[in-house]
Amino acid sequence: MSSEPRTFTVGEDDDGIRLDRWFKRHMPDVSFNLVSRWARTGQLRLNGQRATPGDRIETGQTIRVPPPEAAPAKPARPEKRIVPLTPDEQAFVQEMVIATTPDAFVLNKPPGLATQGGTKTNQHLDRLLDGLADREGNRPKLVHRLDKDTSGVLLVARSARAAAYFSKSFSGRTARKVYWALITGVPSLEEGLIDAPLAKQPGTGGEKMHVDPEGQPARTRWRMIDRAGNRAAWVELQPLTGRTHQLRAHMAHLGHPIVGDAKYGGAEAFLTGGISRKLHLHARRLRIDAPAGEIDVTAEMPQHFAESLATLGFETMAGDNMPLDTPDPANDPEVKARRAAAAAKTARKARKGERRSRGGSAPASFRGRR
Repeated sequence: MSSEPRTFTVGEDDDGIRLDRWFKRHMPDVSFNLVSRWARTGQLRLNGQRATPGDRIETGQTIRVPPPEAAPAKPARPEKRIVPLTPDEQAFVQEMVIATTPDAFVLNKPPGLATQGGTKTNQHLDRLLDGLADREGNRPKLVHRLDKDTSGVLLVARSARAAAYFSKSFSGRTARKVYWALITGVPSLEEGLIDAPLAKQPGTGGEKMHVDPEGQPARTRWRMIDRAGNRAAWVELQPLTGRTHQLRAHMAHLGHPIVGDAKYGGAEAFLTGGISRKLHLHARRLRIDAPAGEIDVTAEMPQHFAESLATLGFETMAGDNMPLDTPDPANDPEVKARRAAAAAKTARKARKGERRSRGGSAPASFRGRR
């Protein structure tokens, strides 16, 4: 880049205009503030004399300006450092796989492993999915998530096409998800439907949800599998919507927080007598349609959950013998609202197309009348 001043000659079309106007016409990238600075420092010259932005110029005059300034160097973005998986990490994620289909891997996520990364979260499942990449390096894609301390069934798609298919199933509420939870106390009913909208609780930085009439619709079906006197109950939960911390917030709202859930149950979420203080929430089963056929997978409980059930005298078979409750998603109010909105959008497009069609034929008939 040249370090010599630049010189321009005023043309006839610019005769009589202000100097700042000339810059707008011929050097639009030079701001008025920069022109003013050149004038203050004597770097802007008109026929060799100092000039100001308001001076009038005449044909044939010479305008001298400083050499172009080098653009400030943009700070280089720190490169995202990709740390390859260790052999132990590759083995770890491969051991999670409990089912493989042409469209998906189904994993049994252990408690304590985040699904995705975040602030100060370097070890997470999304990173470990590199260990399930195919020979071309295509890695599986997350289509839903589990909380860090929730264990159990988690499906990852093996292609973008499969991911789009599964995402539609989850958002359309056709996928059936069954969770097992150990809760404190015993509900007065054997089963029920919790219909309580949820919103982010103010003052928690979005880290906690609470029941709020103005929140997003949230519904959870629950059934009691067994009880240990009045001390605790083992329940089956089916989320009919997919809100953050929905099951945890809903059970606390019911007055029976999930064992180990200090965030929503406080001190009341813990049991004595050798029961683990870890969260007792497990995604037990997932049934979902897939391009290559239905997927129906069950995940074994983590050790602490199984030991707690045994300590309380519960038999795993009792939970597995519960028939899968499959309410018609068409009756879900949220699904109805979504379908109604889609139908209205389609109708609007159809009406718009009709108007365009009528508008396109009008000129021909108009020309005929002429």
